[in-house]
Amino acid sequence: MSEELTFTLIPGDKNSSDYDWLNIDCGADRVGKVRGLINGKTLTINSINIFPEFERHGYGKKTIKMFKEHFNTIIADRVRHNAIGFWVKMGFTDAGDGNYIYRRKQSVGRLL
Repeated sequence: MSEELTFTLIPGDKNSSDYDWLNIDCGADRVGKVRGLINGKTLTINSINIFPEFERHGYGKKTIKMFKEHFNTIIADRVRHNAIGFWVKMGFTDAGDGNYIYRRKQSVGRLL
């Protein structure tokens, strides 16, 4: 599919859910959802779900790429064994506690 993905953030609210939700749409189709927590420039992803009929179109990868542009640290919380390969391919490293972490490399300024 050549259409661009659009993302709609639904911030958590203490009355209904502590989680922040992100709808993932491609054109008129909702292709998935992300559940997580945003804390400044850190995002903890509790779940990322691309709906079965839209799997294998790169939507998950495009979503993570977008996250990398906006957050300095991304934590994939309690990664399922069958999803480890995805997170590793996306540049995340094993934190040793079931989580996988991505940290944006800080650019080094030129010294005068």
